[in-house]
Amino acid sequence: MDTLENLRYPIGRYSPPDIIQSDTVSGWITEISDLPALVKVAVEGLSEEQLLLTYREGGWNIQQIIYHLGDSHLNSYVRFKWTLTEETPQIKTYDEAAWASLHDANGSLEDALDFLRVLHTRWAFLMSGMSDSQWEKEFTHPETGRAISLKKNLGLYVWHGQHHLAHIHLALN
Repeated sequence: MDTLENLRYPIGRYSPPDIIQSDTVSGWITEISDLPALVKVAVEGLSEEQLLLTYREGGWNIQQIIYHLGDSHLNSYVRFKWTLTEETPQIKTYDEAAWASLHDANGSLEDALDFLRVLHTRWAFLMSGMSDSQWEKEFTHPETGRAISLKKNLGLYVWHGQHHLAHIHLALN
């Protein structure tokens, strides 16, 4: 039987590499580009009932996961833009559960998938034009006070997408 930890973190917890090379960053940009198609394939043809399946008791259902990916990755995209245009900005956090409970999280699956695709297309395009020095730029997280580089943040969000894709697969098995 799966432990709660395995259900919550089916691909493990995020652990950033100590050194992030430019080829790693390039690979991560590709993963950001590919995620919407992987999510779409995972949920293609699901019924409304199947979209309500959860990966664990108390976990989000498949539809909520897809909307959460859009919300979360939108916040990361905005953090990138702040960091690229301001000097070590302090980012704003948001209440993920509250966002997931808003009415728009009950919209159509097609809209959620389209949003994720467009967002990731723009985000990947932005990142593909970044210089090495821009990847080193940092923002400050208000809850920890830590400075986080854009390349470390990218790695986190690649993991985040794969983490929730694994949740979708768990819910369907």
